[in-house]
Amino acid sequence: MFTGIIETMGKVVNIRKENSNIHFTIESTISKDLKIDQSIAHNGACLTVVEINDNSHTVTAINETLMVTDLNHWKIGSFINLERCMLANGRFDGHIVQGHIDTIGICKEILNENGSWLFTFEYNTPDITVNKCSITVNGTSLTVAKSYNNSFTVAIIPYTYEHTVFKYLEAGSSVNLEFDIIGKYVSKMLGKYSIEK
Repeated sequence: MFTGIIETMGKVVNIRKENSNIHFTIESTISKDLKIDQSIAHNGACLTVVEINDNSHTVTAINETLMVTDLNHWKIGSFINLERCMLANGRFDGHIVQGHIDTIGICKEILNENGSWLFTFEYNTPDITVNKCSITVNGTSLTVAKSYNNSFTVAIIPYTYEHTVFKYLEAGSSVNLEFDIIGKYVSKMLGKYSIEK
């Protein structure tokens, strides 16, 4: 389990395809502290460390992961948000994040608000957001500022902008979205209830 508080950014330094799988090697300041078989959120996607080499680590994405995330868009040189799993005695500085991506979102607009930024993302699934709810964008725990049908806007403060991949996004960029787990359960229950009625 994660909290959506990004520890650092990593950089993709190698991509190797093997059958339907893709192995990504990421260089980062935390790679040397990782362990084989450890789960790490990469732009919000929970991936298992399969190899460690000096200041880099390698993870494997299977076809199921590749179909629901934007990992297919990663290139050598791409920057990635990284977060290790929450410790059992840790604080919830963000919100409950599973590392299970729901869908890909597309950045539709970026507005510079003279010291902060408003990012609007669009998606094509039945998932919903509500004003002031939690949302995870590329692994970053954020609060929805404005909620629309199949889109939402989040406000980004300067610290988050500088220390995450948000500074590299532009209109048309794809991102990984994980919707709030509590909202997903409520939506599922209400959908089942309305069908049975």
